Amino acid sequence: MDEKRPCAVTMGEPSGIGGELSLKAWQSGRHNQRPFFAIDVPDRLRDISSRFGLGVDIATISDPSECASVFDQALPVIPLRNAVNASPGTPDPTNAHSVIESIKRAFEYTKNGHASAVVTNPLQKEALYQADFPHPGHTEYLAHLDAPGTVPVMMLASPMLRVVPVTVHVPLRKALETLTAAMIVEKSMITIGALRRDFNVTRPRLAIAGLNPHAGENKTLGDEEVVTIQPAIDELRALDTADIIGPVPPDALFTARTRKNYDAAICMYHDQALIPIKALDVDHAVNVTLGLSIVRTSPDHGTALDIADKGIADPTSLLAAIEMANEIASLRQRGSVAQDA
Repeated sequence: MDEKRPCAVTMGEPSGIGGELSLKAWQSGRHNQRPFFAIDVPDRLRDISSRFGLGVDIATISDPSECASVFDQALPVIPLRNAVNASPGTPDPTNAHSVIESIKRAFEYTKNGHASAVVTNPLQKEALYQADFPHPGHTEYLAHLDAPGTVPVMMLASPMLRVVPVTVHVPLRKALETLTAAMIVEKSMITIGALRRDFNVTRPRLAIAGLNPHAGENKTLGDEEVVTIQPAIDELRALDTADIIGPVPPDALFTARTRKNYDAAICMYHDQALIPIKALDVDHAVNVTLGLSIVRTSPDHGTALDIADKGIADPTSLLAAIEMANEIASLRQRGSVAQDA
């Protein structure tokens, strides 16, 4: 496969800032990054470009192979089959089929080797649920498309920090009720494999977060560290595939001094992972889905409905997602070539 294949950027929520981000990402990066193409509605993007005075030309293409020949002059777009009814700031469930089509086609182009990676613009999940979308979000839908039994793992990665939440989009009470040692081990092992394959870390170092204040302080502030987390750490150490530290008290885990000691932090619930990385490096943080056969990244922010018609959306995180997707795809390609040699 050609290492210079373009990545596919999905439409995302059409009433949000995804279209604006795609246009601005092309505008900012066309001279110094590998080509990418959008799967979207060309006239919709032309209207956004005109409305905000971006001056971005749109080139309608029918296949990813046409992307490189037009990328210097225009944003390449593979059209969706149906138009969308996009009112800025107001999601419409009738657009769900087009939103899903964009994701599915991006996956298919990547799975069959015509694209290098999937980069997803943010979704408005509520609008999809109203249209009976059965998956919690992008990550689970891509796992469904990929292969039976695929276990997707969400990593947030930036130059300053990598974090993986063991429980993700569930209420905090349910996260605490469902957390098990087996879940910690499974997601840690997938993370270890991804650090090797996708981030070129030969001997990964994982920090396992505690759950309670002071990591439970020997069960005086909670027993999850002893009952659930320590057994997982013991199992991971016995496997000897990475260097493991923990349980680390959560209030100490993300200090500059401690961050030097690990390549990724395994966190027990969503906000324990996402608050620190967004506080430290929100503009350059990227959502990476581990455990898939394809490369998938996404900006680390939402649809920003409140600024969807103001022309002020910042493409920095999308550019970071595209760059990271290209880096991971290149590492996988070189690893595949090395194995075949």
